[in-house]
Amino acid sequence: MRLSADLKTFEARIGHAFRTPELLLRAVTHASISSATRPDNQRLEFLGDRVLGLVMSEALLGADVAASEGQLAPRFNALVRKETCAEVARDVGLGDVLKLGRSEMLSGGRRKEALLGDAMEAVIAAVYLDGGFDAARALVLRLWGTRIGRVEHDARDPKTSLQEWAQARGMPPPAYTEEGREGPDHQPMFTVKVTLANGEAESSRAGSKRVAEQAAARALLARMENADD
Repeated sequence: MRLSADLKTFEARIGHAFRTPELLLRAVTHASISSATRPDNQRLEFLGDRVLGLVMSEALLGADVAASEGQLAPRFNALVRKETCAEVARDVGLGDVLKLGRSEMLSGGRRKEALLGDAMEAVIAAVYLDGGFDAARALVLRLWGTRIGRVEHDARDPKTSLQEWAQARGMPPPAYTEEGREGPDHQPMFTVKVTLANGEAESSRAGSKRVAEQAAARALLARMENADD
């Protein structure tokens, strides 16, 4: 088969020319549009998650030969979590080439975090099956890029770090309050505020309460740490 123009462009963006184009088409096909003759990407997602994990485990071990398992685990989790996969998917415009059913398109499927993360893992599996582990490793290292170098910072859970900062100064844990929710049920946007006992606070807006809480905690922690310097 021959790839459509948009998939050829995507192929160039990720830097892998498929010898078996059907693999890429399957990787970008969501279950909402699959059929007996057009399989979806769920099985590829399963495989891609494991390939990504192996690549990142190998990369982390090579980057810090003295790190303990306890140090490596949070770094690994930060690199392979669904949010990070979705970020990478956005970087390469994966949402633009996803094959979705009409209902999924109308509900904003091209922007959904879980859907993008799953599809990114499926693309990794497609490259692995098409070109082998070396090709998949090269793809992951290329697309994750500087995230691997800054993972020590990203691995810090901002809510835990902010709570530890507060407790070290004799304060109770930070309080999180939902200040607002906007948008349709299938694509809500939450505004969350985090407040310390000393009155310092930050707010953040995101597509899930958990992500909004983390972003607010990260912003407040950064401000408090800068004030300490």
